[in-house]
Amino acid sequence: MRLALICIALAEALILPAHAHTGIGPVSSFSSGVAHPFSGADHLTAMTMVGLWSLFTDRRAVMIWPATFVAVMLGGFAAASWGLPIAFVEQAICWSVVLLGVLVAIGVRAPVVLGAVIVGLFAFFHGHAHGTEAATANLIPYAAGFTLATSALLAIGVGAGFCVRSSVGALLLRATGGCAAVVGLSLLGG
Repeated sequence: MRLALICIALAEALILPAHAHTGIGPVSSFSSGVAHPFSGADHLTAMTMVGLWSLFTDRRAVMIWPATFVAVMLGGFAAASWGLPIAFVEQAICWSVVLLGVLVAIGVRAPVVLGAVIVGLFAFFHGHAHGTEAATANLIPYAAGFTLATSALLAIGVGAGFCVRSSVGALLLRATGGCAAVVGLSLLGG
């Protein structure tokens, strides 16, 4: 019961900054690219969950899944920058938070390739959202900034998981995944 209340409180606290794709503010510089992934619960949660989820599989996943996320995110960014329209990007991003949270909460040990496909699918939508917002004049500095920030968030997820390598830590990781799923559901609800 306490865990449920903590998750609800966390979700409520993160709702206001969760709308990272409102088009508010400049998105045309390196610094705005660095700031963007830290500006919303959707990015913060999804990227740290990828890092945490990779720990449930094996050492190859710890390297491959974050690298896949960054590479495919840049592909989604390029697709949006070139004008490829994709429907339901925001909903897909919210569902990525929910599903990654659930995968962490139940400790799914996916095959490395399957996990990379799942992570890549989610990353494409995150990257597309970045590309839709970017000012065409400064795509490269903005992309470099959000790539650096995304890599940092992925590393934070992996690092946090390595720091709590005990039975209590595993329970904490799973509880974090549950909270992430609640945050994602809150984002879906608006």
